[in-house]
Amino acid sequence: MSDVLGSDVFGTQPAPELWIVIATAVVALLAVAPRPAWRLSRNAVTIAHEGGHGLIALLTGRRLEGIRLHSDTSGLTVSRGKPTGLGMILTAAAGYTAPSLLGLGGAWLLTEHRVTLLLWLATALLLAMLVMIRNAYGVLTVVLTGAAFLLISWLTDPAVQSAFAYTVVWFLLLGGVRPAFELQAKRRHGGAPDSDADQLSRLTHVPAALWFFLFHTVSLCSLIGGGRWLLGL
Repeated sequence: MSDVLGSDVFGTQPAPELWIVIATAVVALLAVAPRPAWRLSRNAVTIAHEGGHGLIALLTGRRLEGIRLHSDTSGLTVSRGKPTGLGMILTAAAGYTAPSLLGLGGAWLLTEHRVTLLLWLATALLLAMLVMIRNAYGVLTVVLTGAAFLLISWLTDPAVQSAFAYTVVWFLLLGGVRPAFELQAKRRHGGAPDSDADQLSRLTHVPAALWFFLFHTVSLCSLIGGGRWLLGL
């Protein structure tokens, strides 16, 4: 039984036709570009954002206290440890780069035809994140997202799984671009005085504008590189 499950998870699946890849990109764009759709779909980007903070906090030896996700699509990740230094810098920088880098990693897995592995890895990450959620809305959001991945993985055929996986990866690549621009616009109007970019500026004595440049570079390069992989270019 375990051998069969292992071969299913770590095996390869057929690549979809190009028109399906393009169609999934259009679906993802429709979830990101229109403001009404974005107000809902941005919750998924927030999961990736806060999950990035949490994962890097753990990898750099910090103690993760908890994660909160809010209905206005904001979030908060609290970790304990040295308030300065490389670990704190990497943790603060991880949020706005996480969705795009996850999308890039997903695009690589799809070029290797590892659709099932991608779906199960995403489910495992969501389950691990659920343990650290500290508010009801956050639990609801993560449970619903994880349930979607689990149901698609268990109950649908490979063609549906592939289309879903491509849509998710396109969504992360496209959705990873927008938040940093939104944050810049908010700061221009006097909002978000304690944003990740501002925290990084205080930690490194590097202007926040340069941290925004990093966020934009990572997200746009991930979109271009991941998009080329998905389209087979």
